[in-house]
Formats: sequence, structure tokens, C-alpha cells
Amino acid sequence: MSSKIEKSFLKDGELEKINRYAARELTAEDIFVFTATLCDNDIDRDYEKFSTQALEELAALFIGKTVIADHSMKSADQKARIFDTYVERQEGKKTADGEALYALKARAYLPVCDENQALIRDIETGIKKEGSVSCSMKKRTCSVCGQDKAQSRCEHQPSKTYNGKRCYTILEEAQDAYEFSFVAVPAQKNAGVTKAYSKTEECNMEDYLTTIKACSDEGITLTGKQASGLADYLARLEDEAKLGEAYKKELSKAVSALLRQKLPQLDAGLIQSVVSVMTAEELIGFKKGLQERKEPQPQLMTKQEHGSRKDYSQFKI
Repeated sequence: MSSKIEKSFLKDGELEKINRYAARELTAEDIFVFTATLCDNDIDRDYEKFSTQALEELAALFIGKTVIADHSMKSADQKARIFDTYVERQEGKKTADGEALYALKARAYLPVCDENQALIRDIETGIKKEGSVSCSMKKRTCSVCGQDKAQSRCEHQPSKTYNGKRCYTILEEAQDAYEFSFVAVPAQKNAGVTKAYSKTEECNMEDYLTTIKACSDEGITLTGKQASGLADYLARLEDEAKLGEAYKKELSKAVSALLRQKLPQLDAGLIQSVVSVMTAEELIGFKKGLQERKEPQPQLMTKQEHGSRKDYSQFKI
């Protein structure tokens, strides 16, 4: 695997771009510059890929963003800053689905000081060469059916093949870029990405679960809107759970009463023990069955006169 983060040298005009972010005028001797591959349009380990257009959108969003370690949100873990980005075609290379391979690259800098000597050494010697980005994408398209998974469910499962076509998710319409991190194992083979998704004004729990599972080793970054949406969603789930518990409690009482009525020979404690472990679906089934159960009708002898003799033929078997 080729290096993703590599030492570089200042190019013409770059010092001016860097000084846009500095509180004092920096010189070439003050800074260490490196190039990083942020992400590309190949299918990653989560069976997701950015569209080429999404790479262009992310390129604009990543300018000025910070470089940190392991997606840590602490300011003390800030290591460098991105001052320029560009999308570059990787000549002679193809993506897993046969497209021309494009990579989003970034130019970043960090101050030359005692505190950064270890990081600079790690970059120069190839120890720090993997990276991962954190960003937010609006659209997630199924490669098989073209359905936007951010809007509705799709029955196709990533990594599986349908009629000879491999299923993966295409990430489109970049909304925000948060940071670039030095990591040990990125999601993308050629860079890595920690993804966050947003559905317009809504919190899609399926998307959050997918994201959390995919990024369990590296962490996940949410926007303020996403965090608020997730909190609201959980609050609604809590309210619905309380209503569900109350409904189940009343259902249990009704089933217990029906069992005592229909089967009075059963011990009340046994009835309660059985009902307490039933699911809501089982309780509904029992209630329906007990309500439809008819009581046995006694076969009463009726007197019918046929002249002077009685007819008991209704009792013949």
C-alpha cells in the first residue's frame, strides 16, 4: 500500500495561503508541510464510495479544517491545519467498480517546534501515513436499485451480489467536512473515512446505527443538529416505551381475568406466572382466542309428543 501522508515542500504561493490562518507572519523555516490523501472514489471496507462530484464538494469544504489524532475532539490533540485541497486522477488505476480512480488530496502544515518533533519524524519515516476524514453526506444511493437510503429503506444489502451486480452505497452531496485524523486502520483502503449522514430535518435511526457500527473502532462525529435530532428521537422512543409498558400491563390483566373465567380450575398464581412472561403479541393472541372460545352447550332432552308415544331420537348416535 502506498503512503497516504508524506513529507513535502512549499510550492509557489503556498506560504501566502498558510498565512491566512496564522496570527503572525510565518516563514518557510517555521513550518513543516505534508501532503495527505483524504479519500477517493473507490469502494471502501464498509462497501461505500464517494462519487467523483462528492470529492469535488469535499475539496472545498476541507480547506481550513484541522488535523487531529484518532478523531479526538480535544483542542490539545490538534496537530496541523489543511490550507489547500485538490482532486487528482490516479493514472492507470481503476476503482473496484471499474471507474477511473480519483483521490481528494490535501496540503497541510504544522509548526516546527520541540513539541512536534516526534510527529514530524513519524511522517518522514512513514510511521504516520494512514489517515481518516470525518464528514457529513446528505445522499446515500444504492448501487443496485438507485434508491436513496437516506430517504427510505432499501432491501439490498451492501457486499452482496444481485443478478451479477455487487451492492454498495454511493455517498453524494457533501454537506460538511469536520476534520482529518491520523489513524492506524482507516475505513478506506487508500485513506479512510469516518462518515456521518443527515436526512433533511430528521434523524434516521437506521443511518445512525449503520454509521456507529462501521466506525466503532475510530469514533463518530455528529453535527449539533444531528446530535439534537438523535436526542429527540431517543426521547420519543422512551415515551413510546412507557406507553407500550402501560398497554402490556392492561393486556396482562385482561388475559388473566379471561383465564380465571374460562378455566377456573387453574391456580391464580400459576396464571399470573404464565402471563407475566408473555410478549405483547402472545397476550393479544391469547386474548383473542379466549374471547372467541364458546362455552359447551348442554344437550337438553326435549319432549316431543307423537301421538301416545315419546320420541327420544334426538339422542341417538
